[in-house]
Amino acid sequence: MAVLIIIAIVLVILLYLLSMVWPPDSPWSPWWRTSPKIARIQCKLAKIKKGDIVYDLGSGEGTALMIAAREFGATGVGIEIDPFRVLTSKLSIATAKLSSQIQIERKNFFDIDISRATVVIMYLIPKTMARLKPKLLKELKPGTRVVTFVYKIDLPMIAADEKNEVYVYEVPRKRIKH
Repeated sequence: MAVLIIIAIVLVILLYLLSMVWPPDSPWSPWWRTSPKIARIQCKLAKIKKGDIVYDLGSGEGTALMIAAREFGATGVGIEIDPFRVLTSKLSIATAKLSSQIQIERKNFFDIDISRATVVIMYLIPKTMARLKPKLLKELKPGTRVVTFVYKIDLPMIAADEKNEVYVYEVPRKRIKH
């Protein structure tokens, strides 16, 4: 019995490590993390402020949302499908005493309404962002800022930090083809 437990633990650790380096064009969502440094850059570049409602699609551990709430005064909604990441982020948010400002939902972000967002943050693979673009254009109000990390999306870019690979876009007033 002890051998089976050890094998299960080793498999979980290997899957966790594999999820961090999974190829960016794979259909799966790798477990890439956003560092506090990058989250601050995202918030500054997107000019997040008190009154903003930040949605983080694939919110992971909630780092970007916690920075946006604690340091920039925003409220946030994290959408994460992975139950382990949801639990991890909820515990981190509660420990940081930010539960009144941040809500985490265990859902598929394709299935939720994001129209309340004034800012959307995402660190997603290119295929997923391409699939998301019609939803962003349909549900988000013109002027809503969309922040990506590492990968770009085909929307009008309004700011960029090339060195740190942070890009900010704005949902256009005139709808563009998707």
